[in-house]
Amino acid sequence: MDTVSSQPGELTISLPSARCPVPSENISSSLPVELVRELWLAASAESCDLTLTELAAALYTIGAKSNHGLPIEVRPNAAQKATFFRALRLPDLALAKACALGREAAWERFLILYRAPITQAAIAITGSPTLGHDLADSLYSELFGITEHNGQRRSPLASYSGRGSLLGWLRTILAQRHIDHHRRTYRETPLDINDVPEPPPTPTPLPAEINRLAQAIANTLETLPSEDRFLLASYFLDEQTLFQIARILHVHEATVSRKIKRLTTSLRKQLLRNLQSGGLSKRAAEEALGADPRDLELNIRTLLQTSHSKPFSNKTSHAEPDQR
Repeated sequence: MDTVSSQPGELTISLPSARCPVPSENISSSLPVELVRELWLAASAESCDLTLTELAAALYTIGAKSNHGLPIEVRPNAAQKATFFRALRLPDLALAKACALGREAAWERFLILYRAPITQAAIAITGSPTLGHDLADSLYSELFGITEHNGQRRSPLASYSGRGSLLGWLRTILAQRHIDHHRRTYRETPLDINDVPEPPPTPTPLPAEINRLAQAIANTLETLPSEDRFLLASYFLDEQTLFQIARILHVHEATVSRKIKRLTTSLRKQLLRNLQSGGLSKRAAEEALGADPRDLELNIRTLLQTSHSKPFSNKTSHAEPDQR
């Protein structure tokens, strides 16, 4: 690979290796060539027909846009940049970028991996097999890039950053498209004012109940043991898999699954007790738990990182009896 030095310690990619298809344009990005080659291999980008240079350009854009996962005032060094890139979901990212570029091999792989999960998710969202298949089909069309801008096909997959799972990102897009469709059709549906009864007033959360719920959540999370807070943050906020968490804790995946299930059940019971002890009836407490999370002024990640409980227990480094 031909390279030209751009800054001390960095190499500028100017041409892809012989193994990589040459892109239609010469895309350059100031990234260490060995790091990009490592990431290209880890992403299995060749199987998606994505060139090393194309992946490098995508990585450069993602890193610059998010300041490599650091606060805006921090200037990341080479090591921090490398850590950020290695933490991305590289196979998902390469697949999404290749699909956005219209690569046939990538689309074949995408349909094999995601067609069934997308359809199942769409049916679950709409509550109807017919509507679910329609929603899934409309998403496929959108992802393929029917929409054009300045004569060029545009696909939402180009905006995927690799910071969460591609399947989770697709489910979010599905849900949003379902909401958009519902709002659009609701506005377009003609109403016969003589037959339509006056709609009941929309209930709004009481500030007192919202405050009690926020306080109950804060009190509950702050007193959790370190391992429980780690499990919640890893699984629900960082979207790590059971396998990844199990490797960190040196236990079996089944153990992690049971721990998370017991923990979420226990948290709900504890929140109900806290709300009832704060003066709410059992029914009011149940209704409070169904409040829109956007009404709560809480930083869940901060609460999980701050605790008055004891440090992480050494027992997590030993596998439970069910480990295989």
